[in-house]
Amino acid sequence: MADIRPMNFGEILDSSVTIYRRHFGLFLKLAIVSLSVPLLLLVYVGARFLGSFMTRTPSLAPLLWVFPIVLLYYVASLVLTAGTVRIISESYLGRTPRLQDALALGVSKIGSLVLVGLGKGIILFLIALGIGVVVAILAALGKAAGAAAVLLIFVICVLGVWLAVFVASGYGVTTPVVVLENLASSFDAFGRSWELTRTFKLKVLGLGVVAILLTNTVPSLVFRSIGSAVLPSVPALGVALTALGYLLPLILAPVLAAVITLMYYDLRVRREAFDLQVLGQQLGII
Repeated sequence: MADIRPMNFGEILDSSVTIYRRHFGLFLKLAIVSLSVPLLLLVYVGARFLGSFMTRTPSLAPLLWVFPIVLLYYVASLVLTAGTVRIISESYLGRTPRLQDALALGVSKIGSLVLVGLGKGIILFLIALGIGVVVAILAALGKAAGAAAVLLIFVICVLGVWLAVFVASGYGVTTPVVVLENLASSFDAFGRSWELTRTFKLKVLGLGVVAILLTNTVPSLVFRSIGSAVLPSVPALGVALTALGYLLPLILAPVLAAVITLMYYDLRVRREAFDLQVLGQQLGII
């Protein structure tokens, strides 16, 4: 059984990539099984929408399906994350991870993960709504104040963004908490995540931002931009690069899930001297 110890920022990223390389085939299968349906639906809806313009009969009807498909994608991403937790855990415990076990754990946690995800969304929405109301009131009352009012509104907006980021960082490991711990209620994950991230919120934020940039934003934008640039001169290559720009986030999604999972382990080791033997007992694999 592997020894787990506190890891620094770079070690978490490096370990996530190492685990991804070691089990690339299994992660890829998990990502395809989990995310392929919502992604194919999005492509289909997008093609229908663009096709309606090409035939000069534009229709917004296909866009009505975007919201439910995005919700389906979110649920599927939770299955992917939960399954990734299983794969990482079995890998650390010296066992051979299996796709069916990862999917079974992911599916069994869907209800709790959706509730927690919905709760986080509501909390962040209320924060944004509260800041918006304050800014609107200040804007209405401060028309005669000129530059002073503008400065005050700017400060309020900055504080609002900081509060939203602070709260999101505090709830950054709710998903691993739901998957790995026995909770009396799904919503106990909020307090548990907040306690684990206490004094480590900046690290959680940094890891989250870097992981999203490396696994989603940067590769997607780079290949899509190159594809758009070469499309007029080499259409086939342009289409292939653009398609790759959309596929890479799917292929690299397990890396993001691995970062979240290892971040959770690191926080537990730092605060509780977490033992992987306990993890194996919780997951029922030892």
